[in-house]
Order: sequence, then C-alpha cells, then structure tokens
Amino acid sequence: MQVLSFASACSKIPDDVLVTLRADVAEWQGSGLSALELPFTGKAFADIKALAEHDLRALLDLPDGYHILFLQGGASAQFAFLPMNLLGNASHCDYVDSGHWSRRAIAAAQPYGDVRVIAAGDGHTLPDPEEWDRSPDAAYCHYTTNETADGLQFQTFPEAVDVPLVADMTADFLTRSIPVERFDLIYASAQKNLGAAGLTLVIVHQSLLGRARRGTPAPFDYRRQADAKSRVNTPPTFAVLVASRMLAWLRTQGGLAAAQARNEAKSAKIYAEIDGSFYRCPASPSCRSSINACFHLPDPALDLMFVEEAQVQGLYHLRGHPDVGGVRASLYNAVSETAVDTLASFMSDFKRRRG
Repeated sequence: MQVLSFASACSKIPDDVLVTLRADVAEWQGSGLSALELPFTGKAFADIKALAEHDLRALLDLPDGYHILFLQGGASAQFAFLPMNLLGNASHCDYVDSGHWSRRAIAAAQPYGDVRVIAAGDGHTLPDPEEWDRSPDAAYCHYTTNETADGLQFQTFPEAVDVPLVADMTADFLTRSIPVERFDLIYASAQKNLGAAGLTLVIVHQSLLGRARRGTPAPFDYRRQADAKSRVNTPPTFAVLVASRMLAWLRTQGGLAAAQARNEAKSAKIYAEIDGSFYRCPASPSCRSSINACFHLPDPALDLMFVEEAQVQGLYHLRGHPDVGGVRASLYNAVSETAVDTLASFMSDFKRRRG
C-alpha cells in the first residue's frame, strides 16, 4: 500500500529528490565522503550553500541589498531573535494577531520590549492589511502569512511603508509569488517546502543589520551571521543540501507562479468536498489557506474515525493541531495532485458511508 503524507510538520520530499539525496549520502561526488561528513569550512559545502543561495535568489527575483542566512533551529527560535536583533533603541514593535503561531510570536517578543497588537483576527477571518493600525515609529511590524493550525492565509500582501515589514512565511514560503521588495525580513523554517527540519532561512535587508541588543549571542546576531556567511557556528549542513536539492527541483517545476497554480488547484479539490455539506471549515472562504485545509466533521468522534479510517487507506497525518482539533490536510509543494485526488475521493466516500 502506498503511504501518502499530509503532515503539517515535515512535508513530503519528491521521489526524484530522495533518489538524489540517497546518492549524496552514499558518497558526495566521488569524494570518498558522505554528504553527511562534509566539513562546513570546506569548499564542497561552500559550493552547496552558494548553489542554494543562487537558486533561491533566482526563484524570488531577490533585489540587491538582501542577505540570505542559513541558520540552525526552527522558526520559533526567531520569535525571540527578532526583537533581540531589531528593536534597537525603539520603544516598541507592532504585531498582527492572526492565529496560533502569531500569538506564539507575540508572547516570545514581549520580554524584550513593548509589543503592540495592531490588528487581530477572530479565528474565521483575517484583518485586512489596509486596516492595520501601523505605528509610524515602531521598530518593525510583524505578521504571519499563513496560520497552519487555523487554516488561514493572507491572500494579499501589505504595502511597504517606512516601518520595516517582517513576515513569518514558514508554512507558505515558496508556494506562491512574493513581492519580496515590500519586506525587510522574511523567515521560514525548512521542513514545509524545503525538505529537512533543523534549518531556518532568514532573508534580511542590509539596513536592518547591526541593531542587535548588547549581549545577543553571536550565533543569534544577524549581522555577525551575515558577515560570516552563516558560519558563526556550524550550520545544519545536510539540511542545507536538502534545501538546495529542493530549490533546484522547484525551478524545474516552473518556479513560484507554477507552484501557486498547482497549490490553488489542489486546495480547490479539497474545499469542494468540504463545501458539499457534512464537512465544516471554520475559515472564511476569503481567508482559506491554499496549503493547510482545516475542517471538522459533525461530531468529534467522527473526526477521530475519519483520521483512523484514512490511515488504513494509506492517507497519513491528517489529525488537526492539538489546540484546534478536527482534521488538517497540508498540501505543500511536494504533495502531488494524485495524492490530493486520493484524499478527495476518500472524503467523498467517507461522507457517503458516515454522513
């Protein structure tokens, strides 16, 4: 039986990328060493990182003046590193409360300064960026583009203003086209659309470097990492290699515009089943995520039954976030249309049998 994963945490990796990675692990390009054994100070790893950066810049059409940092840890670590690096002498920073993960970011930033919540969603909708009460003197304005636990996604991007705009794009990074020039800092952990857990990408404009508060540890200081080309400490070398392979794969698949079209088509199939009655999606249609479809059945017992019966059919990792419950199908870039068709068919059959 084929196993199809719809996990929100660590997404599927394309089969052809896995084949390449198996060869990389066995031996790196005739060197006699496994890719797992490459020293981060050597030329081989420098070449891997340089290729990853080249492909990422090409995919994003990244303007001059931005640094790409390859850092250890997940995006949650950046919740604290952001105010440590960006508050400087400013009295406060702005945050948008859009759901579970933005609230985690708000809580983590509060020990470092005055955090002002300038807009908030209600669990079903998201606050219109044009109506955010943005402060003209804030150190930065932070928001989460996609709330994986709640199945909510901002469908438009805020306009740039004088206050630096910072975005947690962990879930939907590289799943759609991005007007990257509007942002001063973007961060995303890699396990959703770039392969392996343990790596976080930070794309930061040079104007934000050098603001870190005194005492910020060197590995957490964006300027020091930029100056050291992400090598203040040992970077997660294999996760960087996986990201490089994923970036190359994404370019062969047509880039971000093509990824966006595929993801919208995939999610439309799941939402069509949801909207056909029986299933219930709390997210307003205008704010639904194209990559995290969250829904509930008429009874919590049916939620559990759905997840258990789906797994018997080879459809794995569909349980909703523990704080939200229900069912969640994550449809990241590497989740195939065939997998989505199989899930949609199961949803239709489950509704027929249990509805």
